[in-house]
Amino acid sequence: MTNIIRLKPHMHSEPRGVTALSAMFATQRRAQGDVFWLKENAEWLGILASMGGEISHEALAPYEGFYRSIPTQLEFFPQYYRFFLSLCLDLEDLGMKGDQGEALCRWVAQEGLPEAELSDLQRAEAARLLVRRGFGAAQTVLTDRLHRFMARAQTFALPNKKAAYELAHIVFYLSDYGRRDPGLSDAALTSLHYAGLLAYLDQNSDLLAEICAALRFAGASPSPIWERLVQDAHAACQFTGAASAPASDGYHGYLVTGWLGHIAGNRTFADAVPVGQVTISGAVEGQGPLRRLSESLFGLGADRSADWSKMRENLLFDLSKDEQTIIEAAEQSTPCFDTFFQGFSRARRVGAPPFE
Repeated sequence: MTNIIRLKPHMHSEPRGVTALSAMFATQRRAQGDVFWLKENAEWLGILASMGGEISHEALAPYEGFYRSIPTQLEFFPQYYRFFLSLCLDLEDLGMKGDQGEALCRWVAQEGLPEAELSDLQRAEAARLLVRRGFGAAQTVLTDRLHRFMARAQTFALPNKKAAYELAHIVFYLSDYGRRDPGLSDAALTSLHYAGLLAYLDQNSDLLAEICAALRFAGASPSPIWERLVQDAHAACQFTGAASAPASDGYHGYLVTGWLGHIAGNRTFADAVPVGQVTISGAVEGQGPLRRLSESLFGLGADRSADWSKMRENLLFDLSKDEQTIIEAAEQSTPCFDTFFQGFSRARRVGAPPFE
């Protein structure tokens, strides 16, 4: 009698997890060192650094050559100093062998590169980077301006993605990505709720993920309704092969929705990565009722009211069932909805003079 051993056919297994994702961002999407590569790798490594935990040598290995080249690149491309410092400091903090971050921070401070920034947000980012290696003076005046910006809640009751992203990033910098209390006022927390409502009404999971992360870093609890949308958006992300990576794809949404999932205690960043060039797709943004709601309000002209209870039925009548469901969920997601609508409605206050 002959014993026959049946061998299972070899199954191709794609690498997955943090090590595979690091290799993908470092080598499988863009030319190492170009500005798009700098941006998304700085974001990926920044997320890894904020997540804590041990990172294997294999996950850092794709960056070893780049790490050694940073001083030369920074000297020739000082306009990208925030990217280079962020990448260098995060790689070192994640376990890369080397200590050039201190010397780079000293050079950036001596050259006065942060003084070329016009934006308070960029100055705050630069200050956070320099202080990580002991450089830079206290930024009391800058911090006061950032808190004033965050405390003006009416800014965030109107669609303005740039302002909303800046609001979230200010919290990231002031909290050192959740490592300390950012000291937000009640008004600033209201601003985060207003920005979150607009992101939810727009079904913008990318922005909503950042707002929810900022709320968590501020010691607040984001709406489970909002975080469910972010979780579903992360699950919808897919990696596909492509001849070349487009200038912009769904990578940022993938990163921030996965990051929020990790902060919330979920298992994320365990995806299988295909070989070769990789493009990332995700949930389609801007499919909520925000635009139609704004158009309906604008069309009402002087008949607009700041009272949601009076406007609700009339506004919902013009929307589809799916859009109505999103608005109903938004109402339930935060107790701030009525006060949010007062600003969002842009109704003329009683006694306010008309424009001449």
